[in-house]
Amino acid sequence: MKNILITGGSGMIGQKLTKQLESNQYQVAWLSRTPDQNSHKSFFWDITEKKVDQKALEWCDAIVHLAGAGVAEKRWTPARKKQILDSRVDTAQLLFDHFRAMEKRPEVVVSASGANYYGLDNGYQILNEDSPAGNDFLAQVAKKWEETILQFEKLGARTVCLRTGIVLDRDGGALEEILKPPITAPVGSGNQIMSWIHIQDLVNLYQFALEEKNVSGCYNAATSSPASNKAFTQVASRIKGKPFIPLPVPGFALKLFLGELAGVVLGGNHISPDKIISAGFKFKHVDLNEALMDIYGKK
Repeated sequence: MKNILITGGSGMIGQKLTKQLESNQYQVAWLSRTPDQNSHKSFFWDITEKKVDQKALEWCDAIVHLAGAGVAEKRWTPARKKQILDSRVDTAQLLFDHFRAMEKRPEVVVSASGANYYGLDNGYQILNEDSPAGNDFLAQVAKKWEETILQFEKLGARTVCLRTGIVLDRDGGALEEILKPPITAPVGSGNQIMSWIHIQDLVNLYQFALEEKNVSGCYNAATSSPASNKAFTQVASRIKGKPFIPLPVPGFALKLFLGELAGVVLGGNHISPDKIISAGFKFKHVDLNEALMDIYGKK
């Protein structure tokens, strides 16, 4: 396995994964609607036209599927919800349909998924990969996403889905949003559980999933040390040097402002990484304080 094709390569995770894979002597290319505008090697695809550059599929030995419209970027109108679903499921189906018609098949397919597979909020219940899917919108998106990706098993490809918790990275994502206000505070009850993973551990996990032949199926991607929303926000604020007040932002206010999307902020899940650890993966950052210190370059 030498050539790796990434969807969503220009995103936060995709860029860091690309850099690491190339430093480990892999060849990496992206699928993009605007390949000529990318500084990185890219091939054309378009979900609406159901087109993929055949040269990309013939070139690649493995696929990393990261493509997907941002869940928290916009209010959830019916059109936005359709975009969130289609950008994950239809893109996966497009790849599968094209490879099904080819003699060459990918050796490995590794796809993102979400901890929200289990539902918006399961309290303090510890969730493993055998726990049932939730019934809310994002849970069903994750379920359909995984079902579509796992079709690649029929083509003989080892297939992996990573149910990812909150990704800690200074360049974007949830951490940036939590620390954006001039004064930070917990939201809702502040007791909701936040399962998290350092961006470097997640990048390492994708490479691990690509390389380890005993890894297949679905895995939780978060450390074994989640934190409550209140504790998480307080630690992050202290390390970033921002004022924190323990008075929570009321849940009803978020619902008025965000609508259905507020459930993502007000809920949380405690997902267990035991399965991926048993497969041999070792997390580098398991302590929240240490992880955030590393992210912000502090000792």
